[in-house]
Parts: sequence; C-alpha cells; structure tokens
Amino acid sequence: MKLALSDEDVAFRDELRRIYTTEIPADLRERAKEGSLRYPDDLVTSQRILHKHGLAVPNWPVEWGGKDWTPLQRQMWLDEMQLAGVPEPLPFNTKMVGPVIAQFGSQELKERFLPPTANLDIWWCQGFSEPEAGSDLASLRTTAVRDGDSYVVNGQKTWTTLGQYADWIFLLARTDPNAPKRQAGISFLLARMDTPGITLRPIKLIDGSYEVNEVFFEDVRVPADQLVGEENQGWTYAKFLLGNERTGIARIGNTKLWMSQVKERAAEIRVGGGSLLDDPLFAARVAEVENGLLALELTQMRVSGSEADGKPNPASSILKLRGSQLQQAATELLVEVAGPAALPFEAGDDIDVPRWAQEAAPRYLNYRKTSIYGGTNEIQRTIIASTILGL
Repeated sequence: MKLALSDEDVAFRDELRRIYTTEIPADLRERAKEGSLRYPDDLVTSQRILHKHGLAVPNWPVEWGGKDWTPLQRQMWLDEMQLAGVPEPLPFNTKMVGPVIAQFGSQELKERFLPPTANLDIWWCQGFSEPEAGSDLASLRTTAVRDGDSYVVNGQKTWTTLGQYADWIFLLARTDPNAPKRQAGISFLLARMDTPGITLRPIKLIDGSYEVNEVFFEDVRVPADQLVGEENQGWTYAKFLLGNERTGIARIGNTKLWMSQVKERAAEIRVGGGSLLDDPLFAARVAEVENGLLALELTQMRVSGSEADGKPNPASSILKLRGSQLQQAATELLVEVAGPAALPFEAGDDIDVPRWAQEAAPRYLNYRKTSIYGGTNEIQRTIIASTILGL
C-alpha cells in the first residue's frame, strides 16, 4: 500500500529534506544516527537552527511559532527529521511544558517562557514520577503549601530525564491534601533548578549511562506567579501533557531508520548461498515490523492534530503502546544482526568491531524503558479498553 502525496505535499517534504540535510551539520546528524549525541550542545545547536527556520514548535499555536499544517504535514515534519538523523527538538520543551503553557498559562507566563522555550534558551525537565507514584501518578506525595507570595515545596521526583542539563523543572505537587479524589488538589508549578533546596542525584542505567535523575525538594520556595493555570487543576493539565507525550513516543521515523540499518547490515552478512536478509525466517520478522510501522503510521495520521482543543485523545495510548513495541523489536533485530560483535561496550576504534555494533546492545537495553515511561503499556491497555472500546 502506498500513500499518494499531492504536489503541494511533495514540495513540502522536499523542502523539509533540504533544510534537514543542508542546514543541520552533517557530523551532528551522524552522531544522532549512531546514538552518540554530545549533550547538551548538539541538541541546542540543532533546535536553534530548526527554530530559525520555523521548524522547532509547529504543534504550538501560530502566534507562538506554530504552523497551520495538515496532520499529514505534521507527520512528515517528524518522520523526515528522524530519517535524516536530525535530533528531535527537546520534547520537554516542545511537546510537554510549552503546549501546556500555551493552552492554560496566563499571558504573562506565555510571554515570559514560550520564546526561550522554543529556542532552547531554557532547558526544561519533567517532575512527575515519584518513588511511589509512577504509572499511578495520582498518588503523588510531593506537597506545595501556599505561604504568602510563594509555594513551599517538599518531596521527591524520580526518573527525571536529562535533569542534569536543565535550567527549569515543571512539576506536579499536591496543593490540597483534603481533596475528595486523588486526582483533585494537584497543581502544576514551574521552578528554577538552582532554587535553594533542590538537589539532583543521578541514577545509573542498565546500559551504563546517566540519563535520568532523582530530584529532592526541601522547603523549596516557588513564586506563586509560577503556577500554571488554576490551583488544584494540575491533573487536567497533566492529562493534556501526557497525551502529547504519548503521541511523540511512537517515533515512527526513528524506527524506520533503525529498520533500514537492520536491512543494510543484514544484507552484508553471508548465510549459506545468500545473505541474512535472504533468510526466510529473518525476512519474515523484518516484514512483520515494517507492516506494523505502516499500520501505526496510518493511525498516527488520524490522531495527529486532533488535540488542538486541549482535550487528550485516548488514541494516543495506541500510539504509545504499539510504538514502544516496534522500537523494541527493531533494536532486538539489530542486536541479532550484530551477533557477538554487540558484546563490546564503549571500546571505541581500538578493536575490530564497528561502532554500530558496539551501540546495538546499549540501544537495545535503553529502549526497554519505552514500555514503562509515559505510562506503562499495561496502563495504556486499560485506557484503550475503557475509553476506546468501552469495556
């Protein structure tokens, strides 16, 4: 099955490809494809170039840098970016806190935060999950008590991705402990990471990296004018944010890129009278993933752009669930293609093992996380069953 593009969409796609492949430095894109970006510099460089060309925050309102694109154009923007090896704009800025401020923040907050958020002059991190409140986010314990012109925040957040580079954190805190429902009484706050009382501690991951952190709040004073929207309405804003996050987690372009790498490498491995790619069982597994990607792509086209009214689309749970499964399947295939060459880790160029093979196992291990973050896949199945299927 092929999707026929109009002449206008072909021109749109070609312009994206031109910008992605000529404006973003080639060495930066190569590092992105290898999974070896230099943080934070590569991401800042890339996002600022994209923002200069109006391509950093197309999902935002037009008055704040967004684009009046069709759902198909929005999908092409991301897919072509990922296929070209261009780092996606920092999602904490562009898909999470930015849209929340644009949708629910005061005019003052919008003017203060949206321009530097789009240009990555501010690096945001997310303060949602807690040790006893991950998928069950409504049970969070971090508190924010109003004291004059400030909220005094106490508690702990965990799995704070890239928090070591962050200038600001957006967080959920309980402002009304006596609310009748756990989802009520939660507020959405913005805080500088250098505020006295905030401590960050890195968590070492299974692939050996330090990507996530714990964040501790001890009598942290957050100015009351850094409350987004209304007090005790944070759960509504969080659902809106998570809908955007889950839609982005699908990462169809990334998985397409990985599958092209799988096929390219498999074609180089001799098996019997042909290549590994000619093996019927291996070829069937490749086809299964690629067919799944096509089905997911069509689903994403239906979902994309449907949340402009500020209401979360439950179909984003389908994108999150299936997208994470396909990413994991692609990384698993690449490890199988690498075989024993996937065992060396960070050996560099001193051994006769190609860099792509050295990166295969860490990528496989790292992407076990996709079925957990953004709401576990079990939670997504529950949402799909209750909200979409009415079970």
